[in-house]
Amino acid sequence: MRIGLGYDVHAFAPERKLILGGVEIPHHQGLLGHSDADVLAHALSDALLGALREGDIGKLFPDTDERYKGADSLMLLAEVGALMRERGFRLVDADCVIAAQAPKLSPFRDEMRHNLAQALCVDAECIGLKSTTTERLGFEGREEGISAQAVVLLERD
Repeated sequence: MRIGLGYDVHAFAPERKLILGGVEIPHHQGLLGHSDADVLAHALSDALLGALREGDIGKLFPDTDERYKGADSLMLLAEVGALMRERGFRLVDADCVIAAQAPKLSPFRDEMRHNLAQALCVDAECIGLKSTTTERLGFEGREEGISAQAVVLLERD
């Protein structure tokens, strides 16, 4: 068995869509990034890559590569899932947390879990997800951006 921990952060930017877990969240600004800047999908990808000892999402999908400009992060997560299976592992469990002062994310939780699970070809029961504020502390609390963390447990097939 292997564990992996992932973390990602993106700053808010005007005139961008806010995409989290593959869901477009209504908000007056989105997140800045080379891809769609889905911090949740990125953190989960990094957790999986860490457990696989494959580096991080920037190594696999560098922001210097134009192929990934505006990329759908769920598609990138699906590629990480395929790599996981190719390496002979399966996802036993994942737990994720999004830190954001705004917007309110709980109404989108189930859809995000479903999207992440579908990208990884696992049951949604394998994906834990919660969101929290930072009580107005830090960059998330000042509404400058959003961060996400994920932990995974993999088992060799």
